[in-house]
Amino acid sequence: QVQLVESGGGLVEAGGSLRLSCAASGSIFSIRAMDWYRQAPGKQRELVATINTGGNTTYTDSVKGRFTISRDNAENTVYLQMNILKPEDTAVYYCNAYIRRNYDSRYAVYWGQGTQVTVSS
Repeated sequence: QVQLVESGGGLVEAGGSLRLSCAASGSIFSIRAMDWYRQAPGKQRELVATINTGGNTTYTDSVKGRFTISRDNAENTVYLQMNILKPEDTAVYYCNAYIRRNYDSRYAVYWGQGTQVTVSS
């Protein structure tokens, strides 16, 4: 079994910072891409940032220059450093990862339970 557990969400004033963490545990052979998504009330879930095994990253336009995604492959953990937060960043943030559980299995996507980020104006 594989679990992704997020932490680091909370309430912060506009202009502040938060750092989200997502740790994968369980039966893991390898992890490919790791991503952060978010879903605001009444809106669709959107991809915020992604990082591959080589450390290459992509971001949605609205967070470029403010958010930084990183990963610790030894700890199977992905991070999202969020700076200069805005009220429109308020959402539940989810991590996901493409994980291969055994050497002869295919990659499958796993999701965390989500962590609330609220930015007050």
